[in-house]
Amino acid sequence: GGLMWRLRRILIWVLGIYIAIPVIIKLCPSIQAKLVFLNFVRVPYFIDLKRPQDQGLNHTHNFYLQPEEGINIGVWHTVPAAMWREAQAKDAEWYEKSFQSSHPVILYLHGNAGTRGGDHRVQLYKVLSSLGYHVVTFDYRGWGDSEGSPSEKGMTSDALFLYQWIKQRIGQKPLHIWGHSLGTGVSTNLVRRLCDRGTPPDSLILESPFTNIREEAKSHPFSMVYRYLPGFDWFFLDSITANDIRFSSDENVKHISCPVLILHAEDDTVVPFQLGKKLYDLAAQSKSLNGHKVQFIPFPSSLGYRHKFIYKSPQLPNILSDFLSATLPHM
Repeated sequence: GGLMWRLRRILIWVLGIYIAIPVIIKLCPSIQAKLVFLNFVRVPYFIDLKRPQDQGLNHTHNFYLQPEEGINIGVWHTVPAAMWREAQAKDAEWYEKSFQSSHPVILYLHGNAGTRGGDHRVQLYKVLSSLGYHVVTFDYRGWGDSEGSPSEKGMTSDALFLYQWIKQRIGQKPLHIWGHSLGTGVSTNLVRRLCDRGTPPDSLILESPFTNIREEAKSHPFSMVYRYLPGFDWFFLDSITANDIRFSSDENVKHISCPVLILHAEDDTVVPFQLGKKLYDLAAQSKSLNGHKVQFIPFPSSLGYRHKFIYKSPQLPNILSDFLSATLPHM
């Protein structure tokens, strides 16, 4: 009898917590925004973002820019591996002048949680650098050592500022945008804005993308225990929308007019493979993308790339070479 009483008590507590969580989120929608951005999760911990060389990036310069008054954001510029020796012990002026080289540039927009110094991100910078690209990446406001508070509008504004900053320094040389996970939502926001202005980038690369934040939240593993709860949309998804968070890539691709490459692993449990495939199908049917290369590259589950290890693919250099060479007429 004592055991049954304790089990009943535990069950009541678990049930109470289960019911309380959606109620709390509904009453405090800002909690849901924090769960979308996860900017407070700074993994890996205890790294000095001012010292990219500690992460094996000896040809990377750390600096700070101000997209608006009172907001400073941390930026890394990694030069192509061919310039590695020349880059040693060089100052900010040398790195800025290095944009005048013939090498193309990739602006990388990372996903939620962590910082620009996350291991899988650093490994991708190294791959892209070895392929001859300048890589510019940064932490959105509220991430890493960047100031301010996160929001979809602020993230997109920061990305636009960095894009224009790079463009002023490279002139007509190719500039590609690469987004990963939540960064794909920022990327399509940015590219849609650029295309609406008649100044599209040379290409858009989306790694592990989703269609929109509501569909992604509903598919995320964390939502599994509530997915079939009556009122799930009202409790959880409407709370996201209440924070003005949409990341509507499915709508954005209808307004994008540049080559698009989508990379997605079939065993991705964070952003399900079917969302990336659905986004590709929408892009392939988009009138604005008619005449531009739109490509979808799936990675089989047997490879184990999951959500953030596509950089390990030995085929990635060839995939990028084939795709970007096909965009040359556009450039």
